[in-house]
Amino acid sequence: MIQDNLKQVLSSIQEICTRAGRDPNDVVLVGVTKFAEAPAINDAIAVGLLHIAENKVQLAEAKFPKLDLGGKLVMKHMIGHLQSNKAKDAVRIFDLIQSVDSLKLAQEINKRAAMISKVQDILIQVDIAQEEQKFGLSQEELDAFMAGVKDMKNVSVLGLMTMAPLTEDKARIRSVFRRGKEIFEHFKSKSGPGTQLEMKYLSMGMSGDYEIALEEGANMVRIGSAIFK
Repeated sequence: MIQDNLKQVLSSIQEICTRAGRDPNDVVLVGVTKFAEAPAINDAIAVGLLHIAENKVQLAEAKFPKLDLGGKLVMKHMIGHLQSNKAKDAVRIFDLIQSVDSLKLAQEINKRAAMISKVQDILIQVDIAQEEQKFGLSQEELDAFMAGVKDMKNVSVLGLMTMAPLTEDKARIRSVFRRGKEIFEHFKSKSGPGTQLEMKYLSMGMSGDYEIALEEGANMVRIGSAIFK
């Protein structure tokens, strides 16, 4: 079942990218394991899933030690809201923290990463949809955030993450993703050697809207239910 689901998602990504004139190999598929237990995650890893994500530190602590990676390098992502008091554990567990939504959190991650001699890769969560229930920096806060992280030696900004609004209005979803791409390209033009900005990933799109996200330029998608249903 999971093997078939994963193949279907990968085939869909390839079809969407081909239609959009993009290379599907440039897209990173992150399997969201929020509702999956270790055996199901192991099944997905066994057939080629190399990126997994949890939305809570305690879920990752419970599941990840039970995983059978089979010698594969499986990247572990944090995608849920992260409180500063959990930064120590997040830095220990995750390869990429996608949900950095404040300078205070980035400072705590930087401090905790320095204590274990690690450079922690992060994405900046941007709240483009501007919905009350969503976390993330506003577009107006991004310049100050970027200025604040530039001297952090143990944090590396690899891109942006954003979420679509809770709506069936595909035009509105598309406009949010399109704006995400514009912001990503703006900061990518400022990144380079000697900066803390690499701006490699634009993480947009989940099971219900990843087609639109890919059409609008996402190169990382976070898919859970379509794989682990």
